[in-house]
Amino acid sequence: KSSYLYFNFKEEAMTNLKNKVAIITGSSRGIGKSIAMKLADNGAAVVINYSHSADKANETVAEIKNKGGNAISQRLDTSCIAIQADVSKVTEIENLFEETVNKLGQVDILVNCAGIVIYKPLVEITESDFDKIVAINIKGTYFTCQQAVKKMNEEGRIVNISSSTTAMMLPTYSAYVATKGAVEHNIQSKI
Repeated sequence: KSSYLYFNFKEEAMTNLKNKVAIITGSSRGIGKSIAMKLADNGAAVVINYSHSADKANETVAEIKNKGGNAISQRLDTSCIAIQADVSKVTEIENLFEETVNKLGQVDILVNCAGIVIYKPLVEITESDFDKIVAINIKGTYFTCQQAVKKMNEEGRIVNISSSTTAMMLPTYSAYVATKGAVEHNIQSKI
């Protein structure tokens, strides 16, 4: 059994995303951006969520639109938008979902990709460091899942991204792997 979630973009699993709306947290760059690009390539209208990187989020939106990532229904007036929300704050998560529904009409897919790591050994992690990692990696994932369950129909999908580092003993990852372990257990609870 794998100790991490493996998100595989097999073509057959991605063929019916036309008229679907996906929120991808932390998608202005990195893994989140790659996931958003692939979902858009396969027809989903995507929400690029970012906390601080508005320029990067807008670049991602432009890149998706330039590639023609749309395949949207008539009721959706746009194929890709950026919405600022700090997922460590529940009110901002609520606003993310409200704005998505107001602008795109629905939420069908949530991909929780927002996350941070602070590379310090256990003895150097401060309470502030720990609180920041927990707020984004655990609290953010938990409350975005909560909003998704409230906003999605029964056919909606939630994907929580974890990390292979939960199976490793890396000296500067102690707080990070603790949060990703919590995400994995949340996945197993079958929301």
